[in-house]
Amino acid sequence: MSEAPFLPLCTLNDDGHALPLYLVKAGDEATLSRLLGAHEAFLKKQGFEGRAGDFTLLPGEQGVAGAVFCVEAGKGPMPYGALPAHLKEGHWAPRPEGLDEAIFEELILGFCLGAYEYQLKGETKAGKPSAQLCVPAGLGREARILARAAWLGRDLINTPANIMGPAELAEAARKMLEERGATVEFVKGEALEKAYPCLAAVGAGSDRPSVVVIGRKAGRTQDAPRLSLVGKGVCFDTGGYDLKPGSSMAKMKKDMGGATLMLALACALMDAETDIALEIRLGCVENSVSGHAMRPGDVLTTRKGLRVEVGNTDAEGRLVLADLLTEAAESQPNIILDAATLTGAARVALGPDLPALFSNDDELAEHIVASGKEVHDPLWRLPLWADYDDWMNSPIADCNNLSSRPMAGAITAALFLQRFVPSGQTWAHVDTYAWNDTARPGRPAGGEVLALRALFRAFSESF
Repeated sequence: MSEAPFLPLCTLNDDGHALPLYLVKAGDEATLSRLLGAHEAFLKKQGFEGRAGDFTLLPGEQGVAGAVFCVEAGKGPMPYGALPAHLKEGHWAPRPEGLDEAIFEELILGFCLGAYEYQLKGETKAGKPSAQLCVPAGLGREARILARAAWLGRDLINTPANIMGPAELAEAARKMLEERGATVEFVKGEALEKAYPCLAAVGAGSDRPSVVVIGRKAGRTQDAPRLSLVGKGVCFDTGGYDLKPGSSMAKMKKDMGGATLMLALACALMDAETDIALEIRLGCVENSVSGHAMRPGDVLTTRKGLRVEVGNTDAEGRLVLADLLTEAAESQPNIILDAATLTGAARVALGPDLPALFSNDDELAEHIVASGKEVHDPLWRLPLWADYDDWMNSPIADCNNLSSRPMAGAITAALFLQRFVPSGQTWAHVDTYAWNDTARPGRPAGGEVLALRALFRAFSESF
């Protein structure tokens, strides 16, 4: 019955098995009174007041006759993420009461995002009921695309690091990209060490070899704009010899969140048949401690030829991205976009829900920020403040991967990356948290592909 193998959706039909889910504008007393009928006083005594987010089941002769959910227009899809927990089981047919049917897009997306729950493959929860949202065929195409991409991305981030290493992340990316018609190549071993020497140094301490994934798919037209995506895929980050404390290491399976965001975005753009000539590069590595690991004070030579002094082995993400950005620029795409769980400083500045956006192009940055506002998936732009650039200087090499000052850490990290983007190349960088610390409607605790919807809106349209 489901239109997708893992989304809680079914096609609305006339078989009478779906219960009505009434969507009512918060505070619409007349509509609420009509729907609640003889049960109005009782349900209000139970705490149902018709405010935004209020939910109640409607009693009926067979037990439940339907449900009512109060919404406030213009809040995006996330409020609908509360519904799976309320409904729990059965088939439910949405019925907007006095609301524009355009809400179906947000309803479908929010419901699917809220219904997500991570489980390891092969495990099931016996007897666990699930609610299915029954919607008219043909509605919510974009919502389905984004929900699938978000579920896939969340699954990758949530998978324990002993199961999701560099090789496994690379294979997952290959499967997802090839299913959508992209060509995929892996770079490993000596070829990787030669092509991406800085990235190779990051992964040298691990027994699990690094892999660079390169995916390509041509646009539908010959003059399609060219977008190159780059993602940091550190499957686990110990910090290297600059070892993280246990409290900071606990969530480091999410340090491949940038690669996951770029992969989810690529899949969504391809599913939407966007006319883009797409390239994607994922640096799949593990930052471990061993006799082979890079040391503080080492000097690495990058693909670009710049020499980087390692001021801190825990500032490894920028080393992974440096070589990938250099290669991405070699084909001179219209735009390079990279994403990484790069700095704690971005979280100090903006908190967990706001990814930091940097760009060397004002028009592109404004377009991405505006797109995020449109779809209620915000980013916040921080400056590439050139006066801080010399904080990354080294007395013995071209630059250091660590700032000489304990301030503006997200900015100096972005300035480091900018050294590997040629002058004149349009570029944007997203510093994301990739995690929900607590569960909220539409945002289950755990891995998250923050900014997916914003970036999809920005690049699924003309750029």
